[in-house]
Amino acid sequence: MREIFVANTDEIEDRERVVIVDGSLEIGVFRLGDDFFAWENNCPHSGGPICQGRIMNRVIENLDENKKSHGFLYVDEDVHIICPWHGFEFNIRTGVHPGDSQAKLNGFDVLVRNGGVYVEIE
Repeated sequence: MREIFVANTDEIEDRERVVIVDGSLEIGVFRLGDDFFAWENNCPHSGGPICQGRIMNRVIENLDENKKSHGFLYVDEDVHIICPWHGFEFNIRTGVHPGDSQAKLNGFDVLVRNGGVYVEIE
């Protein structure tokens, strides 16, 4: 295993990301509050640059007991990255697609040490 320096913690804003390149490998490092998550910049659907997609809260339709729609709700605790190629979504914390638990991003361990953010790769 080796570590790659990504950035200082104060250089990555909340709900933002930094994409790093190591040879042919691209990794997106995301910050949610005080937590950091790293995913390979490769959407499992069609190989799109998932880590360069839009970051937004999961959207659910607000239905009453008769299935009548009352607009949409945004789930603050469930933040997603949306692939810019075909709109596939993945939870930033887990890397899992909300509708298909078999569709997952390839993740990496993130270390925060002495104010720096590092990704571990093999």
